[in-house]
Amino acid sequence: MIFTEVAPVAEAVHESSINAPAIGVLAFGALVGLLLITYSFRSVGSRH
Repeated sequence: MIFTEVAPVAEAVHESSINAPAIGVLAFGALVGLLLITYSFRSVGSRH
């Protein structure tokens, strides 16, 4: 009974058109972008 409910979900997960390394690279790029934005506004508080 549990396996009949889990099987369609497992198939949907494996049918992704984007592969895992591409998702990892995009996520890493997004985190680096957020880091750069945070670093660029680091000195705003000390100027005022």
